[in-house]
Amino acid sequence: MHIEPGIVDGAKIVLSYATAGGAGAYALTMGWKHLKERGPGSMLLGTSVTTALVLVFFEILPHFPVGVSEVHLILGSTLFLLFGVAPAAFGLALGLLIQGMFLAPFDLPQYGMNLTTLLVPLFALQYVAARTIAPQTPYTALRYRQALTLSMTYQAGIVSWVGFWALYGEGLSGQTIASIATFGAAYMLVIVVEPLTDLAVLAGAKALERYKNDAWLEPRLFNPA
Repeated sequence: MHIEPGIVDGAKIVLSYATAGGAGAYALTMGWKHLKERGPGSMLLGTSVTTALVLVFFEILPHFPVGVSEVHLILGSTLFLLFGVAPAAFGLALGLLIQGMFLAPFDLPQYGMNLTTLLVPLFALQYVAARTIAPQTPYTALRYRQALTLSMTYQAGIVSWVGFWALYGEGLSGQTIASIATFGAAYMLVIVVEPLTDLAVLAGAKALERYKNDAWLEPRLFNPA
């Protein structure tokens, strides 16, 4: 989902600072709520684990350029279900930053766009999860249709933001629209794979049920809301 260098540049890139600032402010709000409810140890451990996982997702799992961006198996819904919205958001932000600083410095100017593209769909996923998963349903009891809804929310958000940045930077043209369409079509594969991954991870998480009262995992993983 990385926005390629040169798609948005010059004065236009200022907008990415504003959108990233808004997403970051909401992430901090969620972080403060997490600290009050689950403590600093949970936040630190959850963020450390999600950051490491994000780097694995970005650097080790298959990824390839398609159209205006790259297709990654980001597994944002998996991070959300296991650790909660705040650790997932901070892990995505820090993983992206570390990648830019040490592995792909050419991506740093696009950090605001990429951060927005990752975080805003995560917050949309949080909203959808709260309204589509019954309060008495722990996440380990999710069915494929529910996991698919979460994955579609996250991936559709990513494709929408990538499309927005491409149109904003390059203008409305047949070539740009074709590149966005190609990128969106490629992401259909992710939408198919990610719910299956979520269900497999949630099934495996049942082995961790003895830790259900530990603060480092999302409480909703094993318990009703």
